[in-house]
Amino acid sequence: MSLQNEHKETEQTEQTEKYLINCQEGVNHLERATISFILAVTASKTSEAAVFITSDATMLCVKGAAEGLVAEGLEPIKNLMDQFVKNGGKLWICPVCAKVKGINEQDLIEGAEIAGAPKTMAFLASGGKLLA
Repeated sequence: MSLQNEHKETEQTEQTEKYLINCQEGVNHLERATISFILAVTASKTSEAAVFITSDATMLCVKGAAEGLVAEGLEPIKNLMDQFVKNGGKLWICPVCAKVKGINEQDLIEGAEIAGAPKTMAFLASGGKLLA
């Protein structure tokens, strides 16, 4: 194998995959919200991952709001969210959705921030793959 090919293989294995998960469901459809976070936790174990939080899901990121929420047969969503953040995952709350719900930065759980389309679009443009 040539040195150039060896360098390409090393470069490819050193690149981290990036995933963006879109979560718009919250208490209104807890099963779907939980599935989004199952995907997010799985992605965050080996890759750079972010969840773009919109609509009803916005309330899940308010301190204390996810406590005790469990979709039948699934892990509590708070456990998944905590695990995701512990793995280095980022929670990006839609600014418009936060405004509509009366949420500000001080209301948010650890690992969550208000970040809109420019940040998510830059993440995708830099090689992020969308998991919806």
